[in-house]
Amino acid sequence: MEKRELEELRGKVACSAVLETACFAIDLKESTRRAVKYRRGDDIIIVIHDGLGWFDPLSDAKGDVFRLVEHLDGLPFIAALHAVADLVGFVPKEHQWQRQSRNKVPDISVADRWRHRRKPWRGSATWRYLTGERALPPTIVRTAIAQDLLREGPQGSMWAAHRDLAGNLCGWEERGPDWRGFASGGAKTLFALGANEATRLCVTEAAIDAMSLGALEGLRGGTLYLSTGGGWSPATSAALLALATVRGMTVVAASDNNQQGDTYAARLKELAAETGSRFERLRPGLGDWNEDLKVEGKKKEETNKWRGNCRMPAARIKGEAPPG
Repeated sequence: MEKRELEELRGKVACSAVLETACFAIDLKESTRRAVKYRRGDDIIIVIHDGLGWFDPLSDAKGDVFRLVEHLDGLPFIAALHAVADLVGFVPKEHQWQRQSRNKVPDISVADRWRHRRKPWRGSATWRYLTGERALPPTIVRTAIAQDLLREGPQGSMWAAHRDLAGNLCGWEERGPDWRGFASGGAKTLFALGANEATRLCVTEAAIDAMSLGALEGLRGGTLYLSTGGGWSPATSAALLALATVRGMTVVAASDNNQQGDTYAARLKELAAETGSRFERLRPGLGDWNEDLKVEGKKKEETNKWRGNCRMPAARIKGEAPPG
């Protein structure tokens, strides 16, 4: 088959068609318009480039539709080519979120788009989302703002910065009441909250979880609370390696309490062994650290309410006779 024919075939079959016929299903909660997450048990594939590309967030595997068939079925290229040809004309299921339109991203740089957004302030939409729906203490939000990690996103959402080791902005996680994604045109590296001179790295899968764990631990001294943004790019790997090479470093796998979180933890354990760092697995009691934080907040509210109801009147505490 000539190169032109290969290109034509590649354009006729979307990666989503391969995944749907292989019993993968879309994870709507974790998907965005530009990055659609498919799951089949513990297997995860992210489809990008309008269905023409893909990558495995838990490994270095990526490529086009032919490479996807090779990756899933272990087929040689010629066999994968025939498998793809058999799917010509197959139309994957359409999902409601695919038909939703979004405003076109302005033709300006990632850094400029970040600078044009305001930092959250007390009472702003993003502040209310973080301290209300996400139950983050104001002290944690103020610390993240002071470290230039947060911006006001559209419609009450939050932008959480990913920077390289030189401090340059590479992109940001986007989280809101009805939206999650990553900066268009940006690159995932690390969200990092906490001490500059750290001897302990707590690696989570989302900036919300990094801040939640920081709140639960009271921003423990010497600790850097990190988020990979749900991915594991070469830039992320390089940044983690560089941080972990510091003498006496402890790498803490603080990923979610599920199979994907355990897979992340296994990769972090390998990284710690490679750099000679100590390794720990810190597992949330529920699904993730934000869920734990919300439960902890409710417990404190109930305790304070109980103490308030049991408090004796001030007059009796002073030894005075009760009314009447």
